[in-house]
Amino acid sequence: MSTPSDIIVAHNAGAHRYEALVDGHLSICAYETEGDRMIFTHTAVPPELRGRGVAEQLVRAALADARTAGHKVGPACSYVAKFIERHKEFQDLLAG
Repeated sequence: MSTPSDIIVAHNAGAHRYEALVDGHLSICAYETEGDRMIFTHTAVPPELRGRGVAEQLVRAALADARTAGHKVGPACSYVAKFIERHKEFQDLLAG
């Protein structure tokens, strides 16, 4: 069983998503771009992986990349919205 530290997140820029392949199951955090904004549209984790921190690792990686690139974010995905609400250190990324 994988732990959050074992989860490797990759940015698939061509597909506009962050991906993690864990125990043969693909999880994603999808986004669209609008100028200098990243709009996170969907986070999906298969039932077999839920509760193992996969979604959190996907979103953390995506938000870290957004910060590095100087992008603002729009959390159209409810998971990303709640994540930013709970983790104050990412609230400065919210697009106004």
